[in-house]
Amino acid sequence: MAEKRYLLPVWTDTRIRHYHRTEGRRIVEFSLQLEVEVQGAWREVIRYDTAHDFAHIDRFTLPGKRRKERLELEYAEALTRAERDLKHNWYAYRERFLRGEFP
Repeated sequence: MAEKRYLLPVWTDTRIRHYHRTEGRRIVEFSLQLEVEVQGAWREVIRYDTAHDFAHIDRFTLPGKRRKERLELEYAEALTRAERDLKHNWYAYRERFLRGEFP
């Protein structure tokens, strides 16, 4: 079993938190989260993860609302989608979040 964790800064106040665990070559758990620093505290904006034993996306607003969207994907495919999505769309997600909207 291997685990990988890192933070990827994408802007002065924005980062991607990455975690995944494998067994052999198989992804068995992951969490990728876009975070924005607001008034000195890191806030979650959008998170892809496998909590509850299925791949899904949680989207957050600055006022604290949350939406969950189930992904009908295998974990490896969901992890790849999450990496691509957050790296390509972080700025738009950040802007929507800071306006109080869902990313």
